[in-house]
Amino acid sequence: MLDQVNLQKTTMKEEYKPESRRLKEELARLQQVIKEKKLPVIILFEGWSAAGKGGLISDLILTLDPRNFKVYSTLSPTEEERRRPLLWRHWQVIPPRGQMTILDRSWYQEVSVERLEQELDDKEVARRMDSIRTFERQLTDDGYLILKFFLHISKKEQKHRLEKLAESENTSWRVTKLDWHRNRHYDRYYEAFDQMLEETSTENAPWHPVSCHDRRSALIEIYHTVIDAIEAAVEKKENAPAVIHPIDPGPFHLVPMPRLADIDLDRQVSEEDYDRLLKKKQEKLHRLHNELYQRKIPVIVGYEGWDAAGKGGNIKRVAAALDPRGYAALPIAAPTPDELNRQYLWRFWTRLPKTGHIAIFDRTWYGRVMVERLEGFCSEDDWHRAYREINEFEQELVGWGAVLVKFWLHIDKDEQLRRFTDRQNTPAKQWKITDEDWRNREKWDLYEVAVDDMLRLTSTDFAPWTIIESNDKKFARLKALTTLIDAIENRLMR
Repeated sequence: MLDQVNLQKTTMKEEYKPESRRLKEELARLQQVIKEKKLPVIILFEGWSAAGKGGLISDLILTLDPRNFKVYSTLSPTEEERRRPLLWRHWQVIPPRGQMTILDRSWYQEVSVERLEQELDDKEVARRMDSIRTFERQLTDDGYLILKFFLHISKKEQKHRLEKLAESENTSWRVTKLDWHRNRHYDRYYEAFDQMLEETSTENAPWHPVSCHDRRSALIEIYHTVIDAIEAAVEKKENAPAVIHPIDPGPFHLVPMPRLADIDLDRQVSEEDYDRLLKKKQEKLHRLHNELYQRKIPVIVGYEGWDAAGKGGNIKRVAAALDPRGYAALPIAAPTPDELNRQYLWRFWTRLPKTGHIAIFDRTWYGRVMVERLEGFCSEDDWHRAYREINEFEQELVGWGAVLVKFWLHIDKDEQLRRFTDRQNTPAKQWKITDEDWRNREKWDLYEVAVDDMLRLTSTDFAPWTIIESNDKKFARLKALTTLIDAIENRLMR
């Protein structure tokens, strides 16, 4: 792709001035359109050291309202960031709807310069490329506009600019040993950059390589590209017919799951056995938590289930076995306005634990295909896409090295009614029952269909569901502990 860039391209000063003035005014106008239409925009700049990223970004934002955009400079990941999944730090900066994020370098550092400087093998590079393509597709499917610019200069031009920067006391600090290393090995980096561009230039997020030998020419090209893309995205948002894609769980191996109606809910445990086994399993989980911390293995536990199925008590028995410094219990309520303004997985990506720690989610990302599906909080196309997006999200977590355990706590309709009535008639428990619980109960049959779909389409070989028979809460607590212990021990044996 880089060999197609015309490095001799120039724009004369007398041509540049009126054209750049017009384009800047047009971009400033479009920024207000972005805000009104709630179009989220990401503009990222990659390229060679000394290609002029900083200056071009400064010029691009000159006439924009600073309240409606943010600029981030992406450096090498810190030690703390390396304890999270690859894309964790990049999910932090995606903009809300109606805002712009401008990136001076981006997630592409992980598949270009890091590829050479950390000597990544081809398998890891391919995995990262796939993660990035998935990340960008999920964002653009959700209505994001992603513009990607690669600023290109020749080896000779780069060397000349580095020498000029190094000669001045005011700019010499900007030239590092790593910059000189990259210039000396320009051909190797060229090959890595070119492969990156070829493999990640997609229909939904294409690359725009820009010749930066002439700054005026580069700016005009960037302005035109940004303006044309925003106009096209706004027109698509306003006029494109609504498309409902078929349900697709993605190219994953699914584990067969029984229907809820076929689950035997009569399983029980005696009080004596419960007390003995609970203590034994909690002691074992406590020992395993120490080993997880030492080996820096993260654990993510997701709880879903019927209202009054016993999620809170189940989580409490798991948490009681853990070192409080090494876990977080995360109750997931209805999304806040800030969360609704971003791709729906954002609020879960930003809550992920670091290595060696445990996150327990009391309700999860599966709300998309249950309550949001049934209550009309998202479009039909949104929840159709979600099965694949969820499987991809969980594949990222497992690929990162996490132990991922998912529980559906199952009770029958009669048991739920008994527990609802008990809560309503017991003053100390009345806070647990709401009008919404009763409304959801009226839709039991619809929810059962949605849950069966969820189990069938998202129980993968790398992240299977475990159905917990919960008519007997004690049995349910022991089964959850046993399942979690087994999953951790299997991971530790690798």
